[in-house]
Amino acid sequence: MQSIRGTKDILPLEISSWHALEQIIRLLTSQYGYQEIRTPIMEYAEVFKRSVGEETDIVGKEMYTFPDRGGDALTLRPEATASVVRAAIQHNLTAQQQIARLYYVGPFFRYERPQKGRQRQFHQFGCELMGAATPEADVEILTLAHDFMISLGIQSYQLQLNTLATPTVRQQFKSSLVEYFSAFQTELSEESKSRLSTNPLRILDSKNPGDKAISEKAPSLLDMLDNESKDHFDAVLSMLDGLGIPYSINPRLVRGLDYYSHTVFEITSTSLGSQDALGGGGRYDHLFEQFGGKHTPCIGFGFGMERLLIALAAENTPEIQRKADVYIIGFETNESRSAVIQFAHTLRMSSKKNIITDVQNRSLKAQMKEADKLGIEHAIIIGPDEAIAGTCIVKHLKTGMQYTKKRSDLDGLFEV
Repeated sequence: MQSIRGTKDILPLEISSWHALEQIIRLLTSQYGYQEIRTPIMEYAEVFKRSVGEETDIVGKEMYTFPDRGGDALTLRPEATASVVRAAIQHNLTAQQQIARLYYVGPFFRYERPQKGRQRQFHQFGCELMGAATPEADVEILTLAHDFMISLGIQSYQLQLNTLATPTVRQQFKSSLVEYFSAFQTELSEESKSRLSTNPLRILDSKNPGDKAISEKAPSLLDMLDNESKDHFDAVLSMLDGLGIPYSINPRLVRGLDYYSHTVFEITSTSLGSQDALGGGGRYDHLFEQFGGKHTPCIGFGFGMERLLIALAAENTPEIQRKADVYIIGFETNESRSAVIQFAHTLRMSSKKNIITDVQNRSLKAQMKEADKLGIEHAIIIGPDEAIAGTCIVKHLKTGMQYTKKRSDLDGLFEV
């Protein structure tokens, strides 16, 4: 039996990197006042069809949707924002707090061709700031994303920004794109030909070399902004300049989901190769209304955790390995083995040290060999005499220094 294609076992030797990443996430989100939300991995399919958009690749090609035994169409969540908005409306989160600052960490599912940094089951960390329409809210989310990169130690990242303006301006822009790309219809890729009638914005995001060449001279949304859109975007850029956060404006940057408006952004890294996106996000001011809720302006982002770990490894960021600190070694007598089990439990409860004991009733030599192999700092030896006397031998495995201590002297146990 093998794991399903596009899924991956995260093994014990890798998990310390995940724990370190999650620790940084929890520390940083706490500093910004964000609280964790955990939504189900399954939703009614309509949650994503209504929000993400029927004509998007996610809904059209990538969602895992199936009928349950009651006949309802369920979907394994392909992204988080729609689920978080559904939960916020269902539980009245923004009415209770007016502003809701939420973050999530968890698995998501899309049927894509598996490749480096892209699996069919993948993991994301994201934040959603709900209830604020101001440029200051955009800047808070962008600053959080920037600080996240700095906290991780990822140096080779770039922040790209664009605006998708208001729905009215965006609709005018779509019409101008249809008019422009229609003149090149025979030259476009098959995928872009399809998008011409369904989602022309996505042609700007095409990776096809021919499509990219045609897009170079396509109309720019930045040339069509109304006063509201321009004032909002200019205010965001001005505040980022004041914070000294570097960015570049990419007028061809569009997000693959239908619900975005105003500020959109992407964070990329040269460490990832051609698939260079670490994460991204943007403002979505009308999604609550699509779910039947009241108007609630929001902005958020999502980062692929597998891609973050690839970038960290490429930049030689040291992994944080949490190994055992102490190996408690017993002899093959009942008294010794019983004393080891009891002392290990006492020490685990009274200290922050990670402790391993032998559970195979092996020889002293075999246990010492394992402790050395694991890179453990201290070995505690409890032989028959020590078991009776209430003492133990503490041995520093790197220096070879050892001394006898009372087992009741927990505070001074590792002091010579």
